[in-house]
Amino acid sequence: MAEMKPSALIAAALLAASAYAADSKFAGEFGKRWTTTRKLAVEVAEAMPPAQYAFRPDPGSMSFGEQVDHIVQTNYAFRAALKDAAAPSTPSATEKDALAKSLADSFDYCSAAIASVTDEQMNRTHSTPDGRLNGRELLLALYVHMAHHRGQLEVYLRDKGIKPPQYVF
Repeated sequence: MAEMKPSALIAAALLAASAYAADSKFAGEFGKRWTTTRKLAVEVAEAMPPAQYAFRPDPGSMSFGEQVDHIVQTNYAFRAALKDAAAPSTPSATEKDALAKSLADSFDYCSAAIASVTDEQMNRTHSTPDGRLNGRELLLALYVHMAHHRGQLEVYLRDKGIKPPQYVF
C-alpha cells in the first residue's frame, strides 16, 4: 500500500481525533491520549520565542529547535514502524514556525495510523527506533520518547523565564 503524504493525513487525523474508532481497543484508548498530548506539545514549541530556538542550556545539549525536530523525526519513525513501512522523507527545519508545524503534522501522521491499527498489528513484532517491539510496546515507547523530550523543552522554557503551558485533559 502506498504511503500518504503527511499533509494528506491532516483531515484523516482530525476525524480520527474526534471519534477514535480504532480496530484495536488499546490503540483507540492510546489515540485519545495522543490527541490530548498533541495540543500540549505544540503549545510548548510555540511558547519559545523564535530567537531562542538556538538556545541550548549546555554545549553538549541539543538546542530547543533540535529537540523539537528530534521529536518530529522520531514520531515519523515510530509511526512508520507500526505500519511496517519506511518513514517519509521529512526535511529538518530550524525556524520556529516550520518546526511547530512539523511537530503538529508528525502528531497528525501518527494519529491517522493509530486510528486504523488492528489487533493483529498490535500483537505483531515491529522493527522500531527502540528495537523489536510489539504494537503496544511500540506505542508506549513512542509516548515515552515524546514525553521525555517535551519535558526537556519545558525545562528549556523555564531556563528562559517562560512558564510552560499547563497540561489539561
